[in-house]
Amino acid sequence: MTYAIRAEGLVKRFGETRALDGVSLAVPPGRVLGVLGPNGAGKTTTVRVLATLIRPDAGTAEVGGHDVVREGHRVRRLIGLTGQYAGVDEMLTGTENLMLIGRLLGLSRAGARARAAELLRRFELWDARDRAAKTFSGGMRRRLDLAASLVGHPSILYLDEPTTGLDPRSRNGLWDMVRGLAEDGVTVLLTTQYLEEADQLADEIVVIDHGRVIAEGTSDQLKAQTGGQVLELRPVHEAEVDKAALVVAELLGSAPEVNQGLLTVPVGDSRAMPAVVRALDDAGVAVGELSLRKASLDEVFFALTGNRERTGSPAADEGREEASV
Repeated sequence: MTYAIRAEGLVKRFGETRALDGVSLAVPPGRVLGVLGPNGAGKTTTVRVLATLIRPDAGTAEVGGHDVVREGHRVRRLIGLTGQYAGVDEMLTGTENLMLIGRLLGLSRAGARARAAELLRRFELWDARDRAAKTFSGGMRRRLDLAASLVGHPSILYLDEPTTGLDPRSRNGLWDMVRGLAEDGVTVLLTTQYLEEADQLADEIVVIDHGRVIAEGTSDQLKAQTGGQVLELRPVHEAEVDKAALVVAELLGSAPEVNQGLLTVPVGDSRAMPAVVRALDDAGVAVGELSLRKASLDEVFFALTGNRERTGSPAADEGREEASV
């Protein structure tokens, strides 16, 4: 199979810190790969290696069939990169920002202006084309930054935490744009802390922790690893929550998570639901709410990485990782 992005055994150290410890991944052309991981897992370091910004200490990586170390100049002609923070010049207008990128990429003045106009319309920034970027909202800046990464018609796009700090409406708008790029055949590598984002956009997902790939597959395949389904129940009487938790733990062999009176536990068989009901009835526990649903990607993430406390804001993650770079 031909891959747009392929990495094998990537290792990168920063002093005593082993940011990457044998990362391998592969992305077929025209697909979206979501890269998930807790704070400091190695997501941004992976992107920086694949974008030829830093060299790996060991391992190999090819982008568009070109080695990122030996043929970095060829790789850079194929890729676009949007980082966690918008990299536009705040003093320039939207048009000027995109024209500057176009001129740096070798376009004529007329060609750069035409490409800028095309992207400004595509990303719904046309009405603000003559305004300084410093007057743009956060969502507008992110759209301008994404547009800037597309000036050179890249076939491969790296999106490193692209929706950090955006409100839900702006985030959904950016998601639609990413879907459109994928439909146009652009290969996308997306790093994110927003689990719903990976669920919505990624064809496949790689989970990285402590610089290693600990799981990979489609969203449904990863969810199946945690039992596939989740049982939720809430006793009628709050005083019986602990008793209900003991009953469920003894029956299923797994202690449920308790949050404000709601018990949540992964199950691998839908027949567990009536068994739980009978056990609670025998114990004299009245059930007020009971449901069985598919596991969320959040629960998969926490189960795989094993530590909720390590997940934090995207800004915190990149602050630590960028500082190490």
